[in-house]
Amino acid sequence: MSLEKVKEYFQSVGLGDRVKEFTVSSATVELAAKAAGVIPARIAKTLSFKVDDKPILIVAAGDAKVDNSRYKAKFRTKAKMLTPEEAVELVGHAVGGVCPFVIKDGVSVYLDESLRRFDTVFPAAGSDNSAVELSCDELFRYSGALEWVDVCKAWREEQVG
Repeated sequence: MSLEKVKEYFQSVGLGDRVKEFTVSSATVELAAKAAGVIPARIAKTLSFKVDDKPILIVAAGDAKVDNSRYKAKFRTKAKMLTPEEAVELVGHAVGGVCPFVIKDGVSVYLDESLRRFDTVFPAAGSDNSAVELSCDELFRYSGALEWVDVCKAWREEQVG
């Protein structure tokens, strides 16, 4: 159901041909990278959290990990991920297919700086066997993101080497 709604959304904005459905699972960064034929860092994973009892989504590069001190400085609270049940109830997508498109009202979306290294990235498209290839500008526009944030670590070490 979520995949169909995401496909309809992208069809309505003229990007329906960008949504990819795989015959294999893309529920994890590694599986999604294999299915899409790209390096894991280019998978735009969508992480769901609760801030002041409201759901937020942070979309980050596949090789990035949330930095607790950066997260707390930005959102003034400890990082607390939604349970799989809460993700469905509050966001509208099941874990493995959580994405920043066609989400429930009241969910705030943030994009992490770790994504900006790439010309295009691959967020899920509402199911555990889908993705959509977008530029960072397109991801910002079509996700309705509020802003770019810098709340992740690990990916910076990759840039040095």
